[in-house]
Amino acid sequence: MTTSEHTEPTRLRSVAADGWRFGLIALIAFLTLVDLFATQAILPSLVVKFGVSRATMGFAVNASTFGMAVAGIAIALFGRGIDRRNGIWISLVILAIPTTLLSQTDSIVVFALLRIAQGLCMSTAFTLTMAYLAEHFSARQTTSALAAYVTGNVASNFFGRLMSAAVADTFGISSNFLTFAALNLFGAALVWFTLQKTSAMMRGDGTGGTVRGDWKAPLQNVELRACFAIGFLILFVFIGTFTYVNFQLVAVPLSLTPMALGVVYFVFLPSMLTTPLAGRVASRLGPRAGVGLTLGLAIAGLLLLLAPSLPVVLAGMALVAIGTFLAQAIATGHVSRTASRDRAAASGIYLASYYGGGLAGSFVIGQVYDRIGWTACVAVLVAVLASAIAIARVLQTPKA
Repeated sequence: MTTSEHTEPTRLRSVAADGWRFGLIALIAFLTLVDLFATQAILPSLVVKFGVSRATMGFAVNASTFGMAVAGIAIALFGRGIDRRNGIWISLVILAIPTTLLSQTDSIVVFALLRIAQGLCMSTAFTLTMAYLAEHFSARQTTSALAAYVTGNVASNFFGRLMSAAVADTFGISSNFLTFAALNLFGAALVWFTLQKTSAMMRGDGTGGTVRGDWKAPLQNVELRACFAIGFLILFVFIGTFTYVNFQLVAVPLSLTPMALGVVYFVFLPSMLTTPLAGRVASRLGPRAGVGLTLGLAIAGLLLLLAPSLPVVLAGMALVAIGTFLAQAIATGHVSRTASRDRAAASGIYLASYYGGGLAGSFVIGQVYDRIGWTACVAVLVAVLASAIAIARVLQTPKA
């Protein structure tokens, strides 16, 4: 047998093994983040239950992003000694507690605080997983592994919203949160049985640097600062769009029912197919052009949201999802490649920026929506994405 005949089966086995690992990564991401955006699908019902304004309910639902940002910073500063596997599964077990309590509260303040607690747990698991992937895959595989993780995030947006709308419409809002608490525990079990036990985070560089040095180094890098800003602006737009477009969908002339509102989120399905291509897009076009092209698609989608036609609005939502998720995967991969050391700190700062943008988007777009209207919201969102494209001009293609 020739060398090439030996090599081909080995290559196929390697591809199959990568496919299995990337699929597992996507499933862990799904179970880690499924609580984050699912509640948006029942926003109109929550407004009725709590008797508050749309902007107030939108801010309370997205208060989880504040917890995400705080935990991202905490892991960046103090995560050096955390075992990745244990940190991930324990965070998911704890996550089930506030998720369960959400089924019992009638207070909007308590609801918001529990959403913050959810965010703390989700971000801890998310940040530790990103560091785990960066440390356990080769440089060539890292972007694909992170793209798989973002794909799981996309799936959580799609199936989570669909499931949330279906369960809440059929069994009630309380049953909805109990269902998601069960998913949290399943995610913890999956991590326990599938991820390898690891040493403490980020000991690989052996420098013994201080906590301050861990987070200061990424902030001194121009490209990393640009990625942090891009991440902030991406989730600003994503949260601002997919929180408040719900109210447009249930209003005249579209007038969708709560169950139909859940089905609308099939618009995330194309993103599940395109997000895994982020590594190829970044390799072929480079991060600067890749971010510019994908966010350009999102801008086109935002403009379609102004149409009075449901098919056109759905197409716009799909383009916004495709563009923002691809851009996020490209930016996330660039952070991991650019931060050759202190990856945990870089990942934590990126996630803090990213989810901080989500909280800002929820607040700002909510105020614009209640005071001026949807057209003004779209104008602000387009301007924000244009700013992200401009910032991406500093990104450079990594040397092979």
